[in-house]
Amino acid sequence: MAIKSFKPYTPSRRNMTVSGFDGVDKQAKPERSLVESVKKNAGRNSYGCITVRHRGGGNKRKYRIIDFKRDKMDMPATVVRIEYDPNRSGYIALIKYEDETLAYILAPVGLKAGDQVISSAAADIKPGNCLPISNIPVGTIIYNIELNPGRGAQLVRAAGESAQLMAKEGDMAQVRLPSGEVRYIRTICRACIGQVGNIDHENVKLGKAGRKRHMGWRPTVRGSVMNPNDHPHGGGEGKSPVGHAGPMTPWGKPAMGLKTRKTKCKTEKFIVKHRNVK
Repeated sequence: MAIKSFKPYTPSRRNMTVSGFDGVDKQAKPERSLVESVKKNAGRNSYGCITVRHRGGGNKRKYRIIDFKRDKMDMPATVVRIEYDPNRSGYIALIKYEDETLAYILAPVGLKAGDQVISSAAADIKPGNCLPISNIPVGTIIYNIELNPGRGAQLVRAAGESAQLMAKEGDMAQVRLPSGEVRYIRTICRACIGQVGNIDHENVKLGKAGRKRHMGWRPTVRGSVMNPNDHPHGGGEGKSPVGHAGPMTPWGKPAMGLKTRKTKCKTEKFIVKHRNVK
């Protein structure tokens, strides 16, 4: 994947880079039957209270309905084109099944227009195919992984991410996730072969504040420049220390290093190795 840079004819252009969108159909409009409107809420809940700070504005966009379940079994589909999706970091592929049904799926690295994909227990181990974990060889790179059978993929869906099938023990499999966590997943859950596309997403430099505003992010202000009634770090003359043993959130909770995972979490038994264990 290529990263495109620009001549510095403005200060913001000097550091700005964008994806080259290799393999993406830049002229294609989204399939109308597979898009729906998205209502903006600017980080507010149903009561109008801000629950996620620094959100608001941004470009208008339509949501592409992605087939995370891949439950159309044993029916080959042809990739019509690869498209850009403003709602996620990875690219998506428009596929057409033999019965003329259209669907969007997450596009893996190497998938291109004209390729064939299938969701089947007997599918080949090639990018884009979907199989039960019980039918995937140990050591295979996978993405788009289910946690609960039939619920649809919930893990490993961001650009450039992939997991690895480490072992199979009875009806459970060990999968190493991108964070380094090794976790048990039931072998009847489905996963796709390959790595999510747009692997250069992490190398793109925004270059200016406006691009962040286009994404719907509003400015973030440091607590140390606020007043004491607005933030625990606020107040003082000049650049003062925060006045606490460690950084704090606006609500007075420790901001760094505090473990928030429940010690009696019911999914703890499925974790073989935690992500932060060296």
